[in-house]
Amino acid sequence: MAEDKRWLDAAASLAARSRPLSAPNPAVGAIVLKDGIVVGRGCTGQGGRPHAEAVAIKQAGDAAAGATLYVTLEPCAHVSPRGPACADLVANSGIARVVIGCSDPDPRTDGKGVARLRAAGIEADLADHAPSRASLAGFQTREASGRPHVTLKLAVSRDGFIGPLSGAPVAITGETARAHVHRERARAEAILVGGGTLRRDAPRLDVRLPGLEDRSPRRFVLTRGHAPEGWEALSSPDDVGELLPMQYLYVEGGAETAAAFLQAGLVDCLQIYCAPQDLGEGIPAYGALGAAPGGAPPPGFTCVDRRRIGGDMLFTYQPDYAQPKETGD
Repeated sequence: MAEDKRWLDAAASLAARSRPLSAPNPAVGAIVLKDGIVVGRGCTGQGGRPHAEAVAIKQAGDAAAGATLYVTLEPCAHVSPRGPACADLVANSGIARVVIGCSDPDPRTDGKGVARLRAAGIEADLADHAPSRASLAGFQTREASGRPHVTLKLAVSRDGFIGPLSGAPVAITGETARAHVHRERARAEAILVGGGTLRRDAPRLDVRLPGLEDRSPRRFVLTRGHAPEGWEALSSPDDVGELLPMQYLYVEGGAETAAAFLQAGLVDCLQIYCAPQDLGEGIPAYGALGAAPGGAPPPGFTCVDRRRIGGDMLFTYQPDYAQPKETGD
């Protein structure tokens, strides 16, 4: 139903507030609706507790009786030393109906949360809701693939280069696009560059947006050697699973690092910030895989979003095999 989709969309947007603060738990959003009025809402707390459902139900209080709960992820069915199972909490709250954005792949809950709600006489509808899945991309990737969700970001000239052949650092995109990158950094648990980029540019890779300075992610360098002070080493893209229980890794290049992750099939999201100016010649964005003229992706990626960021364009791509398919609400 359109109304269910509307409120699941809102819950997914609410969940974004918890990314990545909820780590190591997934960032979940929950809304309690009664007679068309939001009486409770919540997202996963810092460090994973309290869960979104607990926050929303507590806020709703007595108004939860007979209400509908919209939640992006199936309520957990396992008791933890840190708190009760959310399925039991919901069952005891008086909630009459639960609409769930996607199932929980954790075998301790998968299907059991829905079953427990139904056994308690609650109408529980499991939707296949693309925004809910997208809001949980890191958790879903970690559970399915045993590694963090990887976003590769590159800033390119209109003719597809990330910088001049000399390797000298050049600001490709404008101030607004660079601020947007800082926002994306704040949504990641770790950020990674190649050894050449670290030696040549000495990047800070922190978050420099007012109020978000404490969101700077852990810094990694792709190297088989030792990482300098304040950095951690990752010897190969294939070792990205060593970062668990991390959910979100942001890769900022350069070209050789971009090619290495692309060739390993480890890029779940490709963000290309494309400037309106040409360099004429330079370092191809994808290294040995070629340039990115006009922000074009390498083979095997499809554009899922495009928007103007100041004077630049941001193109977001996903691998063809990962295209979301919403089958119903």
